[in-house]
Amino acid sequence: MAETATESSSGEDLSVSPASESKKKERNERQTLASMAEDLQRNVISSTDSAIRSARSLHHNSSAHFRNLQEFVANAKSHYKTYEDTFFNTVKGPRRFLFRHTLGRLRSEEAQFVKAEKNVKELSLSVDVMKNESRKLLERAALAEKDMKYGHTELMKAGNQIQHLAKSVYKVEAQAADLVDGLRETPGREALKLRAEVASVLSHLKKQRVELDKRIMQISDLGVPV
Repeated sequence: MAETATESSSGEDLSVSPASESKKKERNERQTLASMAEDLQRNVISSTDSAIRSARSLHHNSSAHFRNLQEFVANAKSHYKTYEDTFFNTVKGPRRFLFRHTLGRLRSEEAQFVKAEKNVKELSLSVDVMKNESRKLLERAALAEKDMKYGHTELMKAGNQIQHLAKSVYKVEAQAADLVDGLRETPGREALKLRAEVASVLSHLKKQRVELDKRIMQISDLGVPV
């Protein structure tokens, strides 16, 4: 029975699926990534703090401290480079991951800002164009309204004058008609000739009166009081 248990245990070890091994490997890589990131962050912070302390000391010490600071910064950069190379060589694909979540995100936000700024400029330009066009149209409308009011006043004056003239023509027409009737009763060639002349004038007055009445109706149809 001991041999059977041993064989069963061996069978269970061999039955571990490739998917489980892949998940375990991925989990180990994530842990390694997190550990390396923490170490990298601690070393960067430590190097920065040390550099700041050295820089403050430089303000009060001699040039020898400056050379020490330069050597320290060089060593810190070399130490940081070693961690970086180890970090990126250990875990598969971390550069793209970090770029996407750091510099990539910053560039994406910058691109969005640039695009939004461009849209704002285009919108402002469109608004300025519409403002200028609106100002021109309003000026034209104001001039047209002014011309319309002036034209309305002038048309009303002209209508009144035409109506007054039509009344005068009508009176002269009536007088000419009476004169023609009186000449019909007067014998002689001279009376006949004079009657013909007056009849011609009467015909002309009738035509003139019809034209004046027609023009008065047109002005009235435009809504201008006559």
